[in-house]
Amino acid sequence: MKKNEIFMIHGTDYKDMTKQILNQSDLVSQIGDKERKIGIKPNLVSPSEASYGATTHPEIVAGIIEYLQGNGYHHITVMEGSWVGDKTKDAFSVCGYDRLCEKYQVPFVDTQKEKSYICDCMGMQLSICDCVKNVDYLINVPVLKGHCQTRITCALKNMKGLIPNKEKRRFHSMGLHKPIAHLNCGIHQDFVVVDNICGDLDFEDGGNPVTMNRIWAAIDPVLCDSYVCHLMNYEKEDVPYIGIAEKLKVGCGDWRQARIVRYNDEPQNIEIPKERKIVELEDAVEEVDSCSACYGYLIPALDKLKQEGLLDNLRTKISIGQGYRGKKGKLGIGHCTKRFDHHLEGCPPTENQIYDFLKDYILNHQ
Repeated sequence: MKKNEIFMIHGTDYKDMTKQILNQSDLVSQIGDKERKIGIKPNLVSPSEASYGATTHPEIVAGIIEYLQGNGYHHITVMEGSWVGDKTKDAFSVCGYDRLCEKYQVPFVDTQKEKSYICDCMGMQLSICDCVKNVDYLINVPVLKGHCQTRITCALKNMKGLIPNKEKRRFHSMGLHKPIAHLNCGIHQDFVVVDNICGDLDFEDGGNPVTMNRIWAAIDPVLCDSYVCHLMNYEKEDVPYIGIAEKLKVGCGDWRQARIVRYNDEPQNIEIPKERKIVELEDAVEEVDSCSACYGYLIPALDKLKQEGLLDNLRTKISIGQGYRGKKGKLGIGHCTKRFDHHLEGCPPTENQIYDFLKDYILNHQ
């Protein structure tokens, strides 16, 4: 497999599809020495089953492990940490990775509990979990989905699960895009297997899955994400971390340079909507450096209010994010807005708590 190639396979037998596309990619030749330590990084952002559109299907990881073990690789570790606000151990269980790791006798590293080291990532000092330096070859298994702050999330942003929670919070205070790009200078992902089965194209935390039943394989994470932008009707400029990563020479940011290789025919009715819910809903929000979980729970709550015809009655902008710490205002979500006149406590508050709070505010304070 060449660096400018993206392989795609379509179907519903996800484990078998994964093994087929890895075989077509000749991953064995990519890895080399059978004694190399291999890390597998899925997306277990929150405790929700993969069918919900947020987390990596365990069948894909099972396919990767079976392929590796069948070819004589036995030093394999699965590593991941959920977003701030959820515990990895809950996602590990709900998403079926406890059973997967037990079946294949593969250890799991919860990066929320890992120690970390400081790495110079092309001029930016970032904390990275120790498990990263303990592997020789890293296989990234992101979900192709939307994100309420960065528009898309796939190969590059999925590396954020390999940093401690404190660093995740700091990423948001730095504006997300620049640190995400620089992180990929400190963590080299060697191979990407994209879960394009049913990701939610609006929200990182899922809830509105779009069935596409595809799995990709790629080597260049920047080219991969650039192509994701194209498919989701965004320009590269809409997702700044792609362009920054390209300038840092992490990879190629021009999707037109990609050679797409399809190994079977896919249905002709696959169509990605050109309009994004997030673009419509974010007008109600004034966000400054908010963490993904806090903002990620707010947007679906707003969507529910919109579906009920209540959001149009909200006349006050909703403030959210670390940028509001110590400040006063009218309407705020999360602990960072605790000095606001109307404030919902939580770090983060849940989607249902936000919905109930805002519904009460709309009905009683407008």
